[in-house]
Amino acid sequence: MSEKKINVAIVGLGFGAEFIPIYKRHPQANLMAICRRDQVELDKCGDEFGVEKRFTDFDELLADAEIDAVHINTPIPDHAAQSIKALKAGKHVACTVPMATSIEDCLEIIRLTQETGLKYMMMETVVYSREFLFMKDLYEKGDLGKLQFLQASHVQDMDGWPGYWPGLPPMHYATHCVGPVLGLARKDAEYVSCFASGTIREEMHDHYNSPFAVETTHIKLKDSDLSARVHRSLFDVARQYRESIDVYGSKKSVEWPLIEGQPMVLHTAKKPEPEIPEEVRCPDFGHLLPDEIAGFTTGGVYDDGDNEHLSFTQGAGHGGSHPHLVHEFLAALVSGRDPWPNAKQSANWTCTGICAHESALAGGEIVRLPKETLS
Repeated sequence: MSEKKINVAIVGLGFGAEFIPIYKRHPQANLMAICRRDQVELDKCGDEFGVEKRFTDFDELLADAEIDAVHINTPIPDHAAQSIKALKAGKHVACTVPMATSIEDCLEIIRLTQETGLKYMMMETVVYSREFLFMKDLYEKGDLGKLQFLQASHVQDMDGWPGYWPGLPPMHYATHCVGPVLGLARKDAEYVSCFASGTIREEMHDHYNSPFAVETTHIKLKDSDLSARVHRSLFDVARQYRESIDVYGSKKSVEWPLIEGQPMVLHTAKKPEPEIPEEVRCPDFGHLLPDEIAGFTTGGVYDDGDNEHLSFTQGAGHGGSHPHLVHEFLAALVSGRDPWPNAKQSANWTCTGICAHESALAGGEIVRLPKETLS
């Protein structure tokens, strides 16, 4: 492993604080600074984790020449503007999902990375979860055979979350189900068709001019005979939190657990019918990580549970993905390669959802992804 270290600043310390100990222990990171608007909460976090350099102003952080990269964990409306500012300031960017809420901003981030050579990574948790890594391992070993179909879901009750959430079109926050189907196949979305179903409470309709309770999208994968189906809901749908992907191959298929904590189901072709399905426990993939952070795949950053962010507890620890995300970002910066997903892939995953909502508004009409997001 290279001895080079990347000087990182974490921006946004609600969900973002989950990553502080991971960066602090990673052998290729210097956690240089943290940033939060609220001085009291900033100092509380800085004191707890022993981070001395602190900013309440994002622009002041970007002016610090010591900082190589920023990891953005702020509210959704800030993602694109802060990513664009950081790239223009000469910083590499990791950003929580989604990349942006408009196609124009996604394309601007791609343009800036191409112009500057800086790296951008959307920190999509599902494609580094142990369940996804298990399916990816089976696929790469040939155990699944030819991929025939993929489907994924993200169902979540967002009542009680911050004020920008109510009424959000489901597909505008779709990367947790779009990312795994495109990521496993390693293909781009070429075009989509999306249908809405049901309605949310009327008082939320005007927030984003969207009444939809559920949006279901068919995705045509570019340069492939594959299509995928994803569905997403945020309000007024009775379901335990679930981020999932089901993968159907010619030899084996794998289905995500229906209830959190249950085993996955592995189906094997050509067995006697009662023997086709078997329950399997997903292994951990901490062995892929440096020893210093491997334990974070199975243990939370906050072992006592008192400070865990709602997205972490509600999402069952995001499948142990956080240390994998950090390691991928740092390893890419140290080696000079693109992270996965890079800017163009992140834009394709994000724009799939944006285009899907556009399709739903038009009654399911086909909407093509911007050519700039295609490989």
